[in-house]
Amino acid sequence: MAKRKHPEADATRQKDDEDDSGSDEDMDMLDVDFEWFDPQPDVDFHGLKTLLRQLFDVDAQLFDLSALVDLILSQPLLGSTVKTDGNESDPFAFLTVLNLHEHREKQVIKDLTSYLLSKSSTHPSLSQLSQLFSSSSSAQVGLILTERFINMPAEIVPPMYNMLLEEISWALEEKEPYNFTHYLILSKTYTEVESKLDAEDDRPAKKKKQKGSKSEGGETFYFHPEDEVLQKHAMLWGNFDYTKKDEGTSDSKRAFQEMGVKPSGHVILIDGAKFEETVKAVGAFLSPS
Repeated sequence: MAKRKHPEADATRQKDDEDDSGSDEDMDMLDVDFEWFDPQPDVDFHGLKTLLRQLFDVDAQLFDLSALVDLILSQPLLGSTVKTDGNESDPFAFLTVLNLHEHREKQVIKDLTSYLLSKSSTHPSLSQLSQLFSSSSSAQVGLILTERFINMPAEIVPPMYNMLLEEISWALEEKEPYNFTHYLILSKTYTEVESKLDAEDDRPAKKKKQKGSKSEGGETFYFHPEDEVLQKHAMLWGNFDYTKKDEGTSDSKRAFQEMGVKPSGHVILIDGAKFEETVKAVGAFLSPS
């Protein structure tokens, strides 16, 4: 299955020089060339494992991430990595899709589906997942896994989704098993919590400034801004608590703010027939103004 890859793109990152005045002169502009590549079995194992560990957060230890990376790399003509220093460098971002039905006998997929089922049983908003994963279901679910380092610009996301659409189209022409009835996107969100360090030092906490959605536990914020658009086109979406508990995690993740950060798992289910229009909406939302 032939495929085009490696388009180059320019993106601009903004860096605050840490001056408190807030004027335009305080922002330095850094131009970075990003390149999109096919997953490389000989190069990307450790980089993808690092990104998966970030995606699953404290629950990463519940899964055989090495086996999951091997599965991703077993389909190198599907999915993308984003790099800044050529094909032999480590990926800063990736996106791929796995056929949960096709790989249902693999232990890491069994573990993942069991994990998601356990979350759906305790969160009413996710209850429909149990029907999709039942033995009697004819659904072909594509699990989308995507993650990027926190300082990567969101503008790299639309090309990865557009390439995925193109790659799935080519795969279907070759009669490969990617005719998905549903796409399940695994992501993560966070809520702000009072910092224990601030409480100990009697320091005032900074007010929230980011935009998010409301939940029972307070305002929810997105690690991936595209999730806001994906949810608008979704059949269902919802957050869930991680299985593992890490009491120190809220303060360890607060690099850019005074409040503590409590991450949560997040899933979004999209009808396969609406996936293309959803990808277009993501592109419009994240396109540079």
